[in-house]
Amino acid sequence: MAFVPSTNEEMSQMLQKIGVTSFDELIKDIPEHSRVKELDLNSELSELEALKLVESIAKKNTSHSNFVSFLGGGIYDHYIPSIVGSVLERPEFKTAYTPYQAEVSQGTLQVMYEFQTMICRLTGMEISNASLYDAGTGLAEAFFMAHAHTKKTKFLVAGTVNPLYLQTTKSLVAGRQLTFEVFANPDGTADIDGLRNAMNDDIAGVVVQNPNFLGNLEDVFEIEKIAHSQKALYISIFNPISLALLVPPGNYNADIALGEGQPLGIPTSFGGPVLGLFTCKESLVRSIPGRIAGMSIDTDGNRAFTLTLQTREQQIKREKATSNICTNQGLIMLAATVYLETMGKQGLIEVAEQSFQKAHYLAKQIANIPGYSLLNDKPFFNEFAIKCPVDVCTIRTAAEEKGFFAGINLTKYTNFDGLLIAVTEKRTKKELDTFVDILKQFAK
Repeated sequence: MAFVPSTNEEMSQMLQKIGVTSFDELIKDIPEHSRVKELDLNSELSELEALKLVESIAKKNTSHSNFVSFLGGGIYDHYIPSIVGSVLERPEFKTAYTPYQAEVSQGTLQVMYEFQTMICRLTGMEISNASLYDAGTGLAEAFFMAHAHTKKTKFLVAGTVNPLYLQTTKSLVAGRQLTFEVFANPDGTADIDGLRNAMNDDIAGVVVQNPNFLGNLEDVFEIEKIAHSQKALYISIFNPISLALLVPPGNYNADIALGEGQPLGIPTSFGGPVLGLFTCKESLVRSIPGRIAGMSIDTDGNRAFTLTLQTREQQIKREKATSNICTNQGLIMLAATVYLETMGKQGLIEVAEQSFQKAHYLAKQIANIPGYSLLNDKPFFNEFAIKCPVDVCTIRTAAEEKGFFAGINLTKYTNFDGLLIAVTEKRTKKELDTFVDILKQFAK
């Protein structure tokens, strides 16, 4: 059970224990403008009045529910069938914590098993766990796995991997002195020659994101040859929707494949909670993080589900455990499971094809506007970067005034000056054309 300080003295002792003198010092990395000092709530309000006040505050938010979104970068505005929310609201799922007692957790364990099965089929990989927190922690866990397997500490990153994933990974692996070096061309795609020249027998793993952070497809087959030439592990990061059209990581011999599961029926929710997808080859299963559910039979000969592998420190060898993941995104994993089962193979293909076609239509229209151009001419799936004739913030502000989220300002996360635009199956031709008209205001 978590310790909750009940007095100012206990709070002070706790802060001193972790090396800070005040709560403000503890949260100093959170920007001042992002902190809520206090809510102006009158204690004498009735329940009805308080509800109306809170609703009025909530309505100040802008979200995908009332804006047209071209935001991406790992979290996308896909359509979520209504059945997903209906199943999530069932109390036996919503209130369940974790399936320690298999005899009373058959429903949860069956969902985990079905989730693992579908993720394996989608990725072409041999083993899937029952989810992690997000793709960022998934990448860090992949580093831990590769280090445990090879006993080496250096990693090579091919091309532009989501900078938030790398930031999370850098924080989590710092205690084990694991390092990585990025090999990217000026356009953001993988520097194959640089990667090949840097490859030696001191490398634990090679990482590639396909599509990469800028939306472009990488030469995953050539990178595989380079990684395995020195027996390093090959780590792939994928977009699950893209796998309905693109070659899955199992087909290009990835050792570990991970991704962000948010596109699979999970709301954007201002950035979370999301879902980490994590798969690997069977030979690495003893080092996989999290948990795996299996199917067997009980003493009466009936089908039964149970947890078959848990590598966290409470279950095995304490500090020698291969993972410190203490839970999984159970409810979020359930959403992805219901989404995949509802959409089916053809539904996923339809979502992927529409996202692909609409993104390419929009890219072509934008490239025809004087002053705009694509960042590069490399193939992409549903996301692409553009160079703009004016400051990106100016465009984003103008778009917001029209009810559009224009995309991600690349200067905030990368060395590129431009706008990262993502298109999903939800976008209509009218919305695409209206967005083009907004951009035309700044044509040169």
